[in-house]
Amino acid sequence: MRALRLLALNDLQLCEIPIPDPAPGEVLVKVEACGICGTDRHLFKGEYPSAMPVTLGHEFSGHVVACGAGVAIPLGTRVTCDPNTWCGECEACRRGRVNLCARNIATGLGRDGGFAEYCAFPAHKAHVLPAGLNPLHGAFAEPLACTLHGLDIAAPRAGERVIILGGGVIGMLALQLAALAGAEVMLVTRQADKRSLALTLGAQQTAATEQEARDLWPAGADITLECAGVVETVEMAPRLTRSGGRVVILGVLPAGQRVQIEPFDLLFREVQFLSSFINPFTQDRAAALIAAGRIRLDPLVSRKLTLDHAAEAIANPPRAGEIRAIVLPQG
Repeated sequence: MRALRLLALNDLQLCEIPIPDPAPGEVLVKVEACGICGTDRHLFKGEYPSAMPVTLGHEFSGHVVACGAGVAIPLGTRVTCDPNTWCGECEACRRGRVNLCARNIATGLGRDGGFAEYCAFPAHKAHVLPAGLNPLHGAFAEPLACTLHGLDIAAPRAGERVIILGGGVIGMLALQLAALAGAEVMLVTRQADKRSLALTLGAQQTAATEQEARDLWPAGADITLECAGVVETVEMAPRLTRSGGRVVILGVLPAGQRVQIEPFDLLFREVQFLSSFINPFTQDRAAALIAAGRIRLDPLVSRKLTLDHAAEAIANPPRAGEIRAIVLPQG
């Protein structure tokens, strides 16, 4: 089969490798769609830890074609993969903080993932999707699950004001989840086409700059969700948050980057500064929301690629206006 392999830093190649045999407790999935995440670009450049060599791709769905011993999932079942496999034994796992597991082996980072024609992974990490679901939609389950965790931490309530910083896939998903919670939402991004899309997805306001956001909501937001993963928006987030409000960081900055935050300001205004990491216990909820059609996903698909063009897309920044590029390994 063909697989997109990270062989070393800045060395991503399309390789021919054997189709894996599912081990006991695993499923083998024929991959239908796999999203290109910003984390894949960080992995390529060595800004986020991974095993090497490894097949990248952690946002994918497909249908089951084989099962290892002890697995009874019917063949042909459409599933999405929760890529994170925690140990259940470390201190974090025993405290129920499984997303902080020190021994997590993530599919697409620590073991071979979904930028391939087939992928084997633990069967208990396969979450069932409707047979008739658009395969592209299944590739959004993992980023939606991560966004759900961030919204669980932020806990927006009906009538609260929420500012979303960043118009990428996490920002657009966070916007829709906040709107479903009954919040009033503003999305802040410099890209005009993304601001227009945000209004169709449920935002009441959009802004191109910090100053525009301040002019629209002078008192600030109850919640500010940083979804861009850049220094500028992390530093901006507390400034756009009202006294007594909360900031949640969902965006992934490269390892080693630093930001300037004024602790006195956070203290004096009692602004909570929080962070959200991956998807503990939220993959099933994400799959259910997608299956029920509660989240609009078609507008978030910017382009579809074959494996032949995936390496180039990962090695370069997203195109202007791009929200999510989806790889179709069978294409």
